Amino acid sequence: MSPQPQAAVGAPLSRVDGRLKVTGKAEYAAEHDVDGAVHAVIVDASIGRGRITSIDTRAAEAHPGVLRVISHRNAPKLPYRDNPGSNNPPGRRLRVFQDDQVLFHGQPVAVVVATSLEAAQHGASLVELAYDARQPSTDLHEAEPGEAVPYARGDAEAGLRSSAVRLDLTYELARNHHNPMEPHATVASWDGDKLTVWDKTQWVMGTHDEIAAVFDLPADAVRVINPFVGGGFGSGLRCWPHTIVAALAARVVRRPVKLVLSRRQMYFGTGFRPAYEYRLRLGSDRRGRLTAAIHDIDAETSSYETFFEAVMGAGQMLYSMPNVTQAYRRVPLDVNTPIWMRGPGFASASFVIESAMDELAHKLGIDPIELRRRNEPSEDESTNEPFSTRRLSECYTVGAREFGWDRRNPKPRSTRDGDWLIGLGMAAGVYDPGRFPAQARARLDADGTAVVEAATTDMGPGTYTSQTQVAADALGLTMRTVTFRLGDSLYPPTSPHGGSATMASVGSAVVDACNKVRQQAIKLAVEDHESPLYGVNADDVVVRNGRLHVQGDPARGETYKRLLARNDRAQIEANGSYEGPGAERSAYFAYNATFAEVAVDRRLGLVRVRRMLGVYDAGRIISPKLADSQALGGIVGGIGTALLEHTVTDHRDGRIANASLADYLVPVNADVPEIRAIYLDGEDNAGNLLGVKGLGEVVQVGVAAAIGNAVFNATGRRVRQLPITAEALL
Repeated sequence: MSPQPQAAVGAPLSRVDGRLKVTGKAEYAAEHDVDGAVHAVIVDASIGRGRITSIDTRAAEAHPGVLRVISHRNAPKLPYRDNPGSNNPPGRRLRVFQDDQVLFHGQPVAVVVATSLEAAQHGASLVELAYDARQPSTDLHEAEPGEAVPYARGDAEAGLRSSAVRLDLTYELARNHHNPMEPHATVASWDGDKLTVWDKTQWVMGTHDEIAAVFDLPADAVRVINPFVGGGFGSGLRCWPHTIVAALAARVVRRPVKLVLSRRQMYFGTGFRPAYEYRLRLGSDRRGRLTAAIHDIDAETSSYETFFEAVMGAGQMLYSMPNVTQAYRRVPLDVNTPIWMRGPGFASASFVIESAMDELAHKLGIDPIELRRRNEPSEDESTNEPFSTRRLSECYTVGAREFGWDRRNPKPRSTRDGDWLIGLGMAAGVYDPGRFPAQARARLDADGTAVVEAATTDMGPGTYTSQTQVAADALGLTMRTVTFRLGDSLYPPTSPHGGSATMASVGSAVVDACNKVRQQAIKLAVEDHESPLYGVNADDVVVRNGRLHVQGDPARGETYKRLLARNDRAQIEANGSYEGPGAERSAYFAYNATFAEVAVDRRLGLVRVRRMLGVYDAGRIISPKLADSQALGGIVGGIGTALLEHTVTDHRDGRIANASLADYLVPVNADVPEIRAIYLDGEDNAGNLLGVKGLGEVVQVGVAAAIGNAVFNATGRRVRQLPITAEALL
């Protein structure tokens, strides 16, 4: 079959939904107006652990506009049947308003429903609760860890004892919260026994299935709609309690209900990147060849669910070494459940591993890039599988050249600019992009335009645009004649919008559906006696700008529109699917090399990032503009992790002390330096039709380590906790 011309994929196109967003016409979850909707505000527990002994709702219920106050005393009992397709961590789901138990500070204990938001807010402030409070366990360093998840190859203890050079390092990584611009919100509306929910979610089908499970509804009785998401970073990868509360309240008051979490409530109403205590013992010979590593990892989880993320992966395969032991222990605490956050697991592990590699390089007097090259593996040593592609060494080469690494003075505290100490640092990054089953539907209409649908979401990476690009090229249409629709559970089901999986998974399903439509049209043409293409081998026909023609003979052909009109066809439609990577086994990872230049005030310890560069081995780049948005955004997020972000818990009662954007610091424009991204040309065809690897996660992996390594080069001070603060450098 002749290759289909590619005009849209690879082009630096602007977002197809950009005008809707900048003009305010894009509707987010809380902006959906449903006739007769009322407002709900959650009442949060003010203790960190215990039980509710009394609840007085009389003042709230007497407040003008308040319709109902719902709590465990009067809420309907919900079935909460099993949900095999859930993205929830293993354990006991939080069953809102089903008993008097309080498991963490901020847990929903009641909801006030009123005719206005102001009435609901004031009503919530009037609800009085009394508790039998117990001391919560919220300190990772004081609590008892659970059973370890182990990994081992070789004999790490013996390898470490025989190593010529040994490091024993302990790192502490603070909890981080996602803080997307759009708060989490739900609008729920019942029509008899059928429920429609407009929800901020990164997994339409996951939210659909969880709601059906909680209320014991058949699948066709639930519809979840979510056309736009104002940032997620992983916070929307499961159905949170507030969504269930909104649906429950709507059933009780028999009116549509809108519930929007406040910024403060998002710190305990949704998840977070868990805090870590991570001890790494590393051994090498005197030439820098790694001989052994022992990883002891403690991470927080909730007492009622067991959250797991891939924090062990990088330590198993990033560098070649014969002896590795890992023990990953989840520490159950009286907190809400963590959730995946950009670069989950790998971003946390990379700070530890890449900081340790920098320490080893300094101790041995070896350039940090050279040390990494000496430990480059030829295969994934954790599985003995070949890498689908691995161009990390090329990332080093390109990055060093473009960043001016040869100008780095390896002696710490040796480069100055007035009162500022200047340092350069780098780190490697790796992430395993997801590839999950997905479906899509494509329809070519008689007017020569097409509609493609899939129940995925778009939290900001540009899914509308990238999927339109791949659909346009597969159909041989222009971008303006293709409409991609997403964010509705009535569309063909897809996997979660996270884990760098959407392009490989949904994109492959879209290509499959569009290829089938194009092939149907070609078959129709070559079998149509009146077509200029009659009798032509179907494999020799391509489509460009909506016109079918013989490859190499553009004059012989006709348009979709003419073909369908002559054959009295209103449309051609096909379903596409992607089943996953298949039976062929290979180690499928995306890689980066990240470089940072920092300036540190020698008197005050203030750190300023001056410039950063990321070089990525991420397969085929579908949209360079969107890729730049992902890379720059990931680097900015990494700056926040490295220097600013830190959730502070008051361990007396489990209260989050800095639950606001005034107190929880994230990067602003003044913190964002010169940032540049470079993408290596190439494809990775391991298990997807597009040759992509996924870019959204790997761009944050290694950023914090590169900044930390640059801080050491500037100051000679090695900081082993995140965020890196001025206090640590004084």
